[in-house]
Amino acid sequence: MEPASALEQGRQLYEAGAAIIDIGAASSHPDARPVGAAQEIARLDNIVPQLQAANIPISIDSFEIDVQRWALRQNVDWLNDVNGFPDPDLYTELAASRCGLFVMHALQAKGIAQRLDGNADTIWDDIERFFDNRLNALVNAGVSEDRLVIDPGMGFFLGNAPEISMRVLADLDRLMARFKRPVLVSVTRKSFLRAHSGRHIDEIAPMSLAAELWASNMGAAYIRTHDVAQLSDSLSFYKTLEMMRR
Repeated sequence: MEPASALEQGRQLYEAGAAIIDIGAASSHPDARPVGAAQEIARLDNIVPQLQAANIPISIDSFEIDVQRWALRQNVDWLNDVNGFPDPDLYTELAASRCGLFVMHALQAKGIAQRLDGNADTIWDDIERFFDNRLNALVNAGVSEDRLVIDPGMGFFLGNAPEISMRVLADLDRLMARFKRPVLVSVTRKSFLRAHSGRHIDEIAPMSLAAELWASNMGAAYIRTHDVAQLSDSLSFYKTLEMMRR
């Protein structure tokens, strides 16, 4: 996406109701080609300062430590790491910053998503063990606990089989109960929805919305979505109905 288009997209998403604009300058899909930190930074530098000038909250989605350091220097509001901040070399800088951290669980230790088998019967053990270790490491390094939001990962980050993501999504409230931290969920357009329905990616908007509303009902505090207006309107309508019942 060209810088002007990306900038306009960010503004439109914010106007449609997004609380935070999550910007990734490189894909983490298993088929994605490496971009490199320098190229990521060059892409981000074309749009981040302008969105910040408009007082739009920014999250930088990158697992590259040099990109994360660049983002910290820009005083972004959030960092989002699909590897869950695995590098202790960054922890002192994270502790000294003010930004929130979206800490994501994934089967792969570092880098982009991989096509790993995963196991629906043990996935919750994997998730809980990961967050036990990673949250403790970050807090012990001086990162304030109230800056940490956890993300169980979805799709390829949990494994090839769609039932693994379905299992985690179905029991999402287990994560809040266990760790007492806000949870982010990203299910929009994920491969497990297509696999479950047999639909093309252009046809799964209803399933994405259903999964997002389920996540919200399970207590997710943040939902990363492509269709902000659709989700915002749906949540508003849902809350109106809830209020009418009281």
